Amino acid sequence: MLWGGRFEDSLDKAAMSFSSSLSFDKLLIKEEITVSKAHAKMLAKVSIISEKESQKIIEGLDVILIKWKEGNLELDENKFEDIHSAIEAFLFDLIGDTAGKLHSGRSRNDQIATIERLWVIKSCKKLQGLIKDFITALLEQAEQQTETIIPGYTHQQRAQPVSFAFHLLAYVEMLKRDSERFKNVIKECDECPMGSAALAGSTLSLDREFIAKELGFSKPTENALDTVSNRDFLLDFLNAMNLTIMHLSRLSEELILWTSTEFNFVKLSDKFTTGSSLMPQKKNPDMAELIRGKSGRVFGSYTSLLTMMKGLPLSYNRDMQEDKEPVFDAFFTVMNSLRIMVGMIATMKVNSSKFTNELRNDFSLATDLADWLVLKGVPFRKAHSIIGKLLKKMEDDKISFKEISTEYLKEINSVFDETALKVVQAETQLKNKRTFGSPNPEFVKKQIDSLKLQF
Repeated sequence: MLWGGRFEDSLDKAAMSFSSSLSFDKLLIKEEITVSKAHAKMLAKVSIISEKESQKIIEGLDVILIKWKEGNLELDENKFEDIHSAIEAFLFDLIGDTAGKLHSGRSRNDQIATIERLWVIKSCKKLQGLIKDFITALLEQAEQQTETIIPGYTHQQRAQPVSFAFHLLAYVEMLKRDSERFKNVIKECDECPMGSAALAGSTLSLDREFIAKELGFSKPTENALDTVSNRDFLLDFLNAMNLTIMHLSRLSEELILWTSTEFNFVKLSDKFTTGSSLMPQKKNPDMAELIRGKSGRVFGSYTSLLTMMKGLPLSYNRDMQEDKEPVFDAFFTVMNSLRIMVGMIATMKVNSSKFTNELRNDFSLATDLADWLVLKGVPFRKAHSIIGKLLKKMEDDKISFKEISTEYLKEINSVFDETALKVVQAETQLKNKRTFGSPNPEFVKKQIDSLKLQF
């Protein structure tokens, strides 16, 4: 134990098992050793320990890490309270009493705050890399589908035609925001807690600037009391993951719909679908369904940590040991979901002609015809009413836009002429778009080219 001096009895076995965090905070072993090595260097620099002692500690820590990587380090959850106590015990076994000097001027409170920040920075970069892979897969699909017309929806009702490439690029925009949020979390983590000790700093002349630089931080934190009790960066990390998994869940829902017989729009690879134990004809989009389902798990992790933190007085409280499991679980869930989604998108096949004929027969080009009237000087509200009357007549007559004539339009309003008919052609509708950010194929192609240079 790291704290047994004033205690006559050892901790109850059940209490040890209940309180041990080793089963999950062992994931932080690399960061634990990195921080300990930097602390040993700093202690030597300010002459609290000798250079020889510092080197002995560092070499011992390197041996422990090698043993861990080789699978030769036994982390007994019934023996050690956490990763800190485990590493210190192993270090004592390797180098003797010199190991006891490593903890000079530090507490597990500033230790874990530092370790968690380093782990979050590393994890954010991993997720950013997977987001980049996902964007690349979307762009490769979009590049082939700039002329593929699909219905755009509002209220889950057909609204206006768009291209499938345009639809995919909407998810690229979401992912760009996701990557930026992880970038902001990295920035938020870029202050070093080491030297804050338990809550009030140290009477030892620790060089906080040195250890911050040694660990890759831009500067030390400025208030020790806040430092050891701050888990805002974990909540922001979880929030960034919440939004990422939410975006994945939305796309998953669309993939599930698009693969149905009713849509028959995309086919997912056998590598990312499953069958039925009873029905031999089934090909189920289970990976998409699992991603959709796992979003609730990630949201729950955020709620768990936020609830734990909401009633804590300053500074560190043992409740905060519960910060790790939800963060780890959310990270691995989002990381694996991204990997699966990249594979699904990269290998899916698109039925590019699925909606072309359908869109010739529905009313989704009505807004374009209203815009045509606006260009003829008709106020939009009046144009809206005129088109509404036209659609009612077409419904009654059971005809579509491809079947109407100039004379038919003039029965509704004399302002119509033969050029109006060109507006309601599905094949040219996208090219008629004028505004930046619209699904005009030329705009979409330029956006894809620009994004490919970025990613």
